[in-house]
Amino acid sequence: MRIPDFQQRLADIGAKPRHIGRMTRAWLKGLPLDVGRRQQQAEDFLPLSVRERLPALSLEIDALARLRSEHPAADGSARLLVELGDGQMVESVLLPRDGLCVSSQVGCAVGCVFCMTGKSGLLRQLGSAEIVAQVALARRFRPVKKVVFMGMGEPAHNLDNVLEAIDLLGTEGGIGHKNLVFSTVGDLRVFERLPQQRVKPALALSLHSTDGALRQALLPRAPQIAPEELVELGETYARATGFPIQYQWTLLKGINDNQEEMDGILRLLKGKYAVMNLIPYNSLEADDYQRPDGERIVEMVRYLHSRGVLTKVRNSAGQDVDGGCGQLRARAVDAVNTSRLHRKRG
Repeated sequence: MRIPDFQQRLADIGAKPRHIGRMTRAWLKGLPLDVGRRQQQAEDFLPLSVRERLPALSLEIDALARLRSEHPAADGSARLLVELGDGQMVESVLLPRDGLCVSSQVGCAVGCVFCMTGKSGLLRQLGSAEIVAQVALARRFRPVKKVVFMGMGEPAHNLDNVLEAIDLLGTEGGIGHKNLVFSTVGDLRVFERLPQQRVKPALALSLHSTDGALRQALLPRAPQIAPEELVELGETYARATGFPIQYQWTLLKGINDNQEEMDGILRLLKGKYAVMNLIPYNSLEADDYQRPDGERIVEMVRYLHSRGVLTKVRNSAGQDVDGGCGQLRARAVDAVNTSRLHRKRG
């Protein structure tokens, strides 16, 4: 479901524009659609036809995103396994300091070699209402003042729905534009469309290597944009919006943690309006990839920071519950498939 579909459903039961606006804002806050105000209760504001038919519609809207399971972590975050109306599952993450990470697709077509989400391929797009529904669901648990589009999926591959969600969150949803973060591997359509929007989000670009061939190997189905061109496109957007670009770098031991890569980062980002986020890989026992040890990570931060590139370490939220990059969904899907197999054998 898309946001215009949601608003049309309200109109179909008799809601006028002023009613639709109020119920949309209530939904965005995680409140019942018919919530009243201290000065004006629902029966004094909503038409009778709306009040009579709203319970059935509310059930349909609630089904857009239901909590399947919650996995609190020691860092104050909590990973949410969210079930959609058709039974598919995505992940949202409640972040410390009132943030939320949302998904934009079920699965992903980019196929990043270090990401569990990409192993399933792309199953389907999320409608803009399903994206916003993750925010509404999260706000039932905690305040949400920042939304990052860094969950399952590549937002650039579902651009219309993601931009629709960003527009609503940045206007009626009470979230500042710089607190909406569009994360992408890089796609020329993003750099064409974002500057045209009335809500211009901050931008995070997945870099991961300054070597074009290695980056293509790590992100095999990402658009073939050279790292130098990607940074220049990002810099143009950063200067136009006044928000620095967040460059994402998943740290993989022995692959992109060497001195050559560090010097490449300096070459590309020194003097740019940018922040480098080093993200230690969320290692599992049987993984092909591992994170560098802590001492090496500290060395890298000091090296880059002392030479003029603002560098931060951003550990993936919920690592102690093995909940990163589609791991929760993968385990849930595996459990369902195993159960079905046992039933067949029985």
